[in-house]
Amino acid sequence: MINAHSAAAVRAAEEPLLAAGRPLMATAAFALATRVTAALRREGYRVSGSIVLLLVGGGNNGGDALHAGAHLARRGCLVHAALLGHAHPDGLATATATAAGVQVHDLTDDDDPAGAVLELAGWSGVWVDALVGIGARGALREPLAGVVEALAEERAENPGGAIVVAVDVPSGIGVDDGTLPGPVLPADVTVTMGAPKPGLLLPPAADLAGRVEVADVGLDALDDAVPAVCRLTGDDVAALWPVPGPGDHKYTRGVLGLVAGSQTYPGAAVLAAAGALRTGLGMVRYLGPEVPTALVHQRFPEVVAVPGRVQAWVLGPGVGPEPSVRSEEVGEALAAALAAHQPVVLDAGALALLGEAFTDLPATVVLTPHAGELATLLTARGEETSREDVEDAPARHARLAAEITGATVLLKGATTVVAAPDGPLYAQAEATGWLATAGAGDVLAGMVGALLAGYGDLLAGEVHGALPSDGAGLPARLAAAAALVHGRAARTAAGLTGEDAAGGAGAPVTAMDVAAAVPAALRALLG
Repeated sequence: MINAHSAAAVRAAEEPLLAAGRPLMATAAFALATRVTAALRREGYRVSGSIVLLLVGGGNNGGDALHAGAHLARRGCLVHAALLGHAHPDGLATATATAAGVQVHDLTDDDDPAGAVLELAGWSGVWVDALVGIGARGALREPLAGVVEALAEERAENPGGAIVVAVDVPSGIGVDDGTLPGPVLPADVTVTMGAPKPGLLLPPAADLAGRVEVADVGLDALDDAVPAVCRLTGDDVAALWPVPGPGDHKYTRGVLGLVAGSQTYPGAAVLAAAGALRTGLGMVRYLGPEVPTALVHQRFPEVVAVPGRVQAWVLGPGVGPEPSVRSEEVGEALAAALAAHQPVVLDAGALALLGEAFTDLPATVVLTPHAGELATLLTARGEETSREDVEDAPARHARLAAEITGATVLLKGATTVVAAPDGPLYAQAEATGWLATAGAGDVLAGMVGALLAGYGDLLAGEVHGALPSDGAGLPARLAAAAALVHGRAARTAAGLTGEDAAGGAGAPVTAMDVAAAVPAALRALLG
C-alpha cells in the first residue's frame, strides 16, 4: 500500500531527527541528485555535460536543490541556480564552494524574473523545481506565480523539451488536498522526501506530479502514523479479494441483490450484473421489470430473478432520479436492506433518495456518484455545490459527503477517490482514458456490490459494532479494491499492460468489454 502523510505529520516526524542532529537536508539532496541523474539516463542523455537549472525559492526545498546542485556539478553537470527568494544560506554556501561550481543568478530584485528564468531555461536540459515546499498554502504569489506560469506555457509549447524534476511536490499544488489554486509547473518526476504527500495521490494535482519517487530520509515515525491518503496496490487487492476454497458454496461466496435498470434504461441491469458475475461472487438475484429481466436472462441465464436470500445489494443503476414506480421500488429495497443491516451500493437514481430521506446511513452503504451527481447530492443536503466545485476539489467534497450522510463515498473519475466518514482517503489511478464510456459506472457498481456480498456477514457485524479492530474501514477498502480491478480490466481490454496507468494509448473499449476483462485482470493479480 502507498501511504501519503500530511505536511504536518511529516514535519512532526522530522523534528526529533533534526533535534538529534540528523543531516536530513544532506540526505535529501543526495537522493535528489541521484534521481536527476537517473532521469537523464532514462531519457538517453549523458550526465556529464548536461545543463541543469535549479529554480530556487526560500526555505528548505531550495536548500535541498542547492546541495543537490553541488553533487550534480561534481558529476559533470553544468549547473545554474536561479534564486527567486532568500536562499538557504548553507545550501548556497555549499553550491558556490564546489570544485566545479554552481553558477548562481540572483533574480530576487530583477525587473523581469520570468523573462530571465525563461532565458536560462531555454538552454537547460533539466529544470529542478524547488520554489516552494510543503509549508506553502494557497496559490503562488508573485514573482513565483509569473515564473511558473511562463515555464508551464513554455513546456506546453515544447513538450519534448526539458525534463522537469519537482522537489517534494510540484510548486503550487494543494499539498494536503490535491487542489490547484493557481499556476503549477507540471513535473516529469517528483522526488518526495520521506513519504508521499496527499497532493501527489489526489486529483487534480496528481496528474501534474509525473512519476513519484520517494526518497528515504529516515522518517521511521511515519511507519506507525495513520496516513491521510492511501493507494492500494495489486498485492493489497490480492490479499483482500475473496477466493473460494473447497468448502465454499454459492451462499458462502456471496449473493448480491440487484435492483437496476428500467424500461427506459434496461442495459444498465445487464452491465451491473456483468460486473458482479465476473468479479467472482456466488449468485446474483435480479429484481426488475419485464424488459430488463429478459435482457439479463438472455445474456446471463445463471442470474436468479426471484426474491430470496442476499448478503448485499446494488440499487439504482439505470434508474432515473425523477419519481417513478421504479424509483419507489429502489426506495423500498433500500429501506429493507437497512433494516436487515445489509451492505448496499447506491448508484445513479438511488442517490436521489438521499436528499430528504435516508439521511443517516452506516458506512456499509457505498455511494458511487460522478462529480455532477455528488454536486446534486451535496446541494440537496444544504451544501450549495456545482460540478466544477467537485472537480476542483474531489477529495474535499467526497469527504464532506461521507461526513454528511455517514456513508462511504466512491467518487468516480480518472482518479477514483473513496472517502469514509473517518479514516484515510483512498485514491486509485489505474484507469485509462478509454474507461470514460457509457455504462462503465454500472459495471463498477456491480463489482463493488459483489465484494460487499463476499464480506456481507462480516459487514453486517460492523453495523452492530462487532467487526474486528483490523477490519475498521473495510467498506472503503473494498470499494477502492473494486476501483483498482475495474481500472486494470479497462487497461486489459484496451490492450495495455503493466501498472503504469499513463503508459500507452491503447484502443477504445465498451463497458461490456471492461466487464469481460475482469477475470483476466484478477488472474494477473491473484496469480
